[in-house]
Amino acid sequence: MGEHGYGGGSPPRAPDGADLLPVAREAAALARRIIAERAPSSVSAKGDRDMVTDVDLAVEEALRDFLGRETPGLGVLGEEGGRTGDGADAPYWVVDPVDGTANLARGIPLCGATVALVQGGTAVAAAIDFPFLGTAYAAAAGVGAYCGDERLRVSGTAEEAAALVSVGDFAVGPGAEAKNRVRLDLLGRLGARVQRIRMLGTAAADLAWTAHGRLDAALILANRPWDTAAGVLLVREAGGAVLDRDGSEHTVDSEATIAVAPGLRDALMAEVKRAYGNL
Repeated sequence: MGEHGYGGGSPPRAPDGADLLPVAREAAALARRIIAERAPSSVSAKGDRDMVTDVDLAVEEALRDFLGRETPGLGVLGEEGGRTGDGADAPYWVVDPVDGTANLARGIPLCGATVALVQGGTAVAAAIDFPFLGTAYAAAAGVGAYCGDERLRVSGTAEEAAALVSVGDFAVGPGAEAKNRVRLDLLGRLGARVQRIRMLGTAAADLAWTAHGRLDAALILANRPWDTAAGVLLVREAGGAVLDRDGSEHTVDSEATIAVAPGLRDALMAEVKRAYGNL
């Protein structure tokens, strides 16, 4: 039995995000220590222009071991190792050992580890740690989002011309050409309207900085739960909206991850819909 009472002998009781937030924070801190102390020594291809380092693998193994001890009744979905534990609607942890692997592999310090507890299709507790930036973020459903002890609020920007907007990476793998036509169309539309566009190479930073008000929106035309689940909760708890490409509320099953300050919601969603409409 883990110290948080999620035993493996029977289905876990419904988890409380605030109750398990310390576990998420500690898991992210564990990842930070490994990433900060261990430079990548091997990089392997795992798909079309996609990679994994020995650090990714070491961090995910450590996170699975830690979460298994602390909450043995809860499954884990990791980017590198897939999902373990109960399926269907059972609550589970989602971890990305290194979000921004390409940055890490090139010695670019913009990368982070994400940990989220998902229940009913959305995160109820989340932690993101950026080892080389010295910042850690956390949120729990109904409790708020924080950077350290600072309570986060999304920006109050309401004019496209004043907006700093991040855009997710270009697609790779099957169907990438069609998907990237949408991205190119969207970039052209945004470039003519917003103050600046950024492409950071890590959804964790896109979403955490939108929650922090450093960015006004993050338009990620993809949705891999290990990349986005934690950051989605941060944005929502900071007062922002997170939507799918069609404007519906974002879940782990959504096609896209559109995080935006309230004042820009209508304008930026219109740009996203026009880009998809031209596909």
